[in-house]
Amino acid sequence: MPRIDAPTVEAAPAASQPQLAAVKKQLGVVPNLFRTIAHSPAALEGYLSLNGALAKGSLDAATRERIALAVAEFNGCGYCLAAHTYIGKNVAKLSDSEIEWNRRGRSSDANADAAVVFAAKVISARGHVSEADLSAVRAAGLTEADIIEIIAHVALNTLTNYVNEVAGTIVDFPAVSALKAA
Repeated sequence: MPRIDAPTVEAAPAASQPQLAAVKKQLGVVPNLFRTIAHSPAALEGYLSLNGALAKGSLDAATRERIALAVAEFNGCGYCLAAHTYIGKNVAKLSDSEIEWNRRGRSSDANADAAVVFAAKVISARGHVSEADLSAVRAAGLTEADIIEIIAHVALNTLTNYVNEVAGTIVDFPAVSALKAA
């Protein structure tokens, strides 16, 4: 039972309706996350704007999904685990084993591994990463822009994790179980 409902597109605030219509045009549906955030047109606009801007950044779609999976697992967000597992498999074309690696804060892809490991450090240290962490991500070839975008993706995904957990958003993607502690 949700603690904050996900209104229909028609019942959402008038200022959110054009944004929700754009989501439907792009995705074919309006997932519950978007409809829940739509209670605040400003929050929906902010989320969609940052998400859209980061999609044009230096990190590819697969790396963005890998980071989203690591963040969702760390924050224990069932909604985002389900959504990003689905997107990871069907859009970013990540394998099941890669998705499991990502949820554990790693990647089997050497280039992506540096980004995901750094994202996991940002999450677990709540931003208080060490000089060694920064040196490692730089040594792997990531640029200052990449580092800033990794941090932005951690923040963006933490936002949706928190919205879903506070709201009790009903999962409208195939459900995924949390990983057992390693």
